[in-house]
Amino acid sequence: MTKLGLYLAKKSINKAEVSRKTGISKSRMSQLSSNESTKLRVDELYLIALAIDVDPCEIFKEICAGLTLKEDS
Repeated sequence: MTKLGLYLAKKSINKAEVSRKTGISKSRMSQLSSNESTKLRVDELYLIALAIDVDPCEIFKEICAGLTLKEDS
């Protein structure tokens, strides 16, 4: 499961409802929630945040937690 999938599950969010509100297809929502190799676009993340009534910065920080810059070698 992806970080987005975990976030939605933790908040008990209905992905079909998010799909309906955002226009993101159900299959795309499923991929974004379960497939680690699927890239989440920033516009999709923003629409999802609006659909679930969450500050886009909150969901962005949650999903991107753990990302760091590469160290200079």
